[in-house]
Formats: sequence, structure tokens, C-alpha cells
Amino acid sequence: MTVLFYLTAILLVAVLGALAFLRANPARLAAGLSVLGPALVGLAGLGLMLAGRVGLAGVLLSMAAAWFVSGRRRRRARPSPGRVSTVRTAALEMELDHDTGALDGAVLAGRHEGRNLGGMDRGELLELRAALSSDTESLQLLETYLDGRFPQWREGFDGDTHGRERTPPSTGPMTKEEAYEILGLEAGAGAADIREAHRRLMQRVHPDLGGSSFLAARINEARDVLLNGHD
Repeated sequence: MTVLFYLTAILLVAVLGALAFLRANPARLAAGLSVLGPALVGLAGLGLMLAGRVGLAGVLLSMAAAWFVSGRRRRRARPSPGRVSTVRTAALEMELDHDTGALDGAVLAGRHEGRNLGGMDRGELLELRAALSSDTESLQLLETYLDGRFPQWREGFDGDTHGRERTPPSTGPMTKEEAYEILGLEAGAGAADIREAHRRLMQRVHPDLGGSSFLAARINEARDVLLNGHD
């Protein structure tokens, strides 16, 4: 009984101390408890096992394991704040924000080289579109941006042959470096992380959800390139 009392007291003191340290930041508190909580419960279980209370120790150790696994799954399911995907063509570099689904980018070549797309008005973007008529990949990437920023921009363009439903042609093998950038992952990411990033991004850009066939094709290609060495 004395051993159990002391173990309980230690557990309470540790939890109260952690709460006092982390209470100023709710996000930090949640993250800290998801790791500290299971660890403390597990330690209490080990202490009870050493004290001969095997039954109760088993319950606490099981609770600690289940708590830790559940917290790990929740952390993996949450998108990482600030993560972006990068897609480059000959004339454009575009970034997709994983949290908001927002697109922004810059011009890499031509008259508007160096300019940010967000700083260009509708007229300038349509002028850029005309200049990219011979660069199919850059054209479709720009049209994806226009669809998001100016949903009605296609009105008045009779016979437009660059609709969002068309799948872009391949321009050559994608490198692993490009694939990691497109999925917003660091080099060496595991198969589970690759599949999760692909799933999350497709929820943002899938054509059936009003997204872009161009970006969806690039994201699918990136997944295939990176999983080729895992499966």
C-alpha cells in the first residue's frame, strides 16, 4: 500500500509540474501530454510490477501503450504547418500550401521574369498566358492558377483548348528530388509518409473536387517515382 501511495504521489507531482510548465501554450501542452502522459503511466506500471502488483501493472502498461499509439496516429494525421509543394516548369515555379490549398508562384523566364504571380493583375496574367502558348506545361500550370484566382477568366475565350479536364503530356522522367518537392517531403521519407502526403494533396487538387488535372497528374507521378524503391 505504501509503495502504491508513493507512486501515485510521484505521478501527480509530475503531471502538475508539466501542466504548470506548459499551460501558457495550449498547442505545446497537447503535444507534451501526448508524450509525457503515456511515459508517466508506463513508469507507474513498471513500479507496480516491481512491487508485485502484476495485474494492476499490466492494466497501466496497456493504457500507456494505447495512449501513445493513439497520440502518434493523431500527430501523423495532422498536416504539418507551413508545408508546401513546389512544381516547376520551364517558365513558372508554383507553390501549393498544404494547409489552405492556396497557390502562388513566380515567373522564371520571359518578359515578366522575376515577378510574383500574386502581384500581377488579370490583364498581365492573360498576357503571360498568351506568351506561354507554345509551352504546354507552363500554360496549364498558369491556367490552374487563374482558375483559382479568377474563376470566370475563361469567359470570352472561344475555342479554348486548354481546359482543366485535359491531362498534361509527360515532359520526361521526374527526378526523385522533384518528387519530394512536389509532395512537400524531405529526402528519405518513408512509404507511409509518401502515401499520406499524396492522399492529403489529392484531397486539395483532385479534378472531381474542382481541382486541377495538371497538379493531380504531377502529384500522382511524384508518388509513383518515390514508391518505386519502396514496394
